[in-house]
Amino acid sequence: MDDLSTVVSTIRNYQYENGRRYHSYRQGQYFLPNDEREQDRLDLGHHIFKLIINGDLYRAPIPEPQCVLDLGTGTGLWAIELADILPGTQVIGTDLSPIQPWWWTPSNCRFEVDDAESEWLFPERGKFDLIHARGMSGSIADWPKLMAQAYDNLRPGGWFELQEYETLIMSDDDTINQAVALRQWADLLNNASEKFGKPMLDCVKHRQRMIDAGFVDVQQETYKVPMGTWPKDRRLKELGRYQLYQMLEAVEPFTLALFTRVLRWSQEDIQQLMDRVRADLCNPKLHLYSRFHFVYGRKPE
Repeated sequence: MDDLSTVVSTIRNYQYENGRRYHSYRQGQYFLPNDEREQDRLDLGHHIFKLIINGDLYRAPIPEPQCVLDLGTGTGLWAIELADILPGTQVIGTDLSPIQPWWWTPSNCRFEVDDAESEWLFPERGKFDLIHARGMSGSIADWPKLMAQAYDNLRPGGWFELQEYETLIMSDDDTINQAVALRQWADLLNNASEKFGKPMLDCVKHRQRMIDAGFVDVQQETYKVPMGTWPKDRRLKELGRYQLYQMLEAVEPFTLALFTRVLRWSQEDIQQLMDRVRADLCNPKLHLYSRFHFVYGRKPE
């Protein structure tokens, strides 16, 4: 019991840096905080991902999976909603941080503190119908290994789905060229993640990685997600409103750890850049968007 108590104590002995709270298990392997403010942002991101695909939780063509694994579950909202919708489905969520709401988790859903980059030791090995991961870019150093582990842990005919966003901001009318600070920030962010060893801007490689891992029927769906209410389309305008707020909340957590740990920037310089980035995001004359990718493939029968 003493060893177990030590492990539990270590997991919950969070680290504090730059005024934000970070995970302690496998300390330093993940650069985003896990405090309440970040949890609110993650829940908003969950809503945005659902809006993109009209309220669905995943795109893989498997209507009622019986055993599901959610990697990097975060606040656990995706896993909890799936367990609610499918009460006969066993759902497992894993994350470096034990921040999931145990008090209202369905009985068919459980959460485990685990690192997706470690060897997977699930009793359900070879039984998962669906393995899901979302927003993992910047968290994984060895994607081929992750793909191989997903393949090995699926039953024949099971599906692996990755939902990712690009840390690249664009426009179709060249107004992105006016967002000088925003472009600088994105370039620095991607450069820092490369140096960190876990590139953020590599989700465009996921489709080929799945094929190389042996998956078949691999599909990639790409969606433009606006930042702001500039689109004329009513649905995109609503989506853009949420995404703009999510981006304003994302600037600080995405910047702090990478810029201080990797790029060695001072707090003063970071704050000045973040202020200019937020100003660009709030400029209604800029018609900005980023791309979200839903990539899914099937393990052969």
